Amino acid sequence: MTHFLFDGSEPAPVTILLAHGAGAPMDSASMAATAKALATVGFRVARFEFHYMAARRYGHRKPPPRAETVNPEYIKAIADLRAKGVTGKLIIGGKSMGGRVASMVADEMFAKGEIAGLVCLGYPFHPPGKPEQLRTKHLLGLKTPTLIFQGTRDEFGTKDEVATYGLSNAIEMIWLEDGDHDLKPRKAISGFSTGDHLKTVAETTAAKFAQPSASSF
Repeated sequence: MTHFLFDGSEPAPVTILLAHGAGAPMDSASMAATAKALATVGFRVARFEFHYMAARRYGHRKPPPRAETVNPEYIKAIADLRAKGVTGKLIIGGKSMGGRVASMVADEMFAKGEIAGLVCLGYPFHPPGKPEQLRTKHLLGLKTPTLIFQGTRDEFGTKDEVATYGLSNAIEMIWLEDGDHDLKPRKAISGFSTGDHLKTVAETTAAKFAQPSASSF
């Protein structure tokens, strides 16, 4: 059974399932702050770890695997979350690699009625310094309603680059001024704090996804 960390009210009508990025665990400061911000606007948030990251807690230093190889782990997390009694509308997503994996399973889960949307935080459109190595093929025809929050300083995909990708109309890009890959801005330069950007993430996500669906699981 997948182990989850929960934030927010248990009877919340909408739950968001979040996976971590390649290098930091589900209880990192960034993931915790994001979960808290989403819980503040009324979501229940569940965080989980892929096996390689969970193994690090027991001294097994495993490198991040190829993202597509952990797709089954994300699908299992969805099933395990339901098995724990979480009902109602479900949004999936994650930070960087976690969001990428969620995006690769989203249409299958959306078509089955298992999920209602996708939220990606700092999508890794390409490795830093390698803009030719795109990770966008599956995003061109994506059908799942999607929000991607991206900092304008993100080395994994700049605003000018993303504008040329021809992403699906189901994807709404939200650009956060001066944010890096962790959505963190330089306040002295931008006037924004990380808290400001996380508030935007939470409020924008609520505006799009906070209404419960007509049916529940």
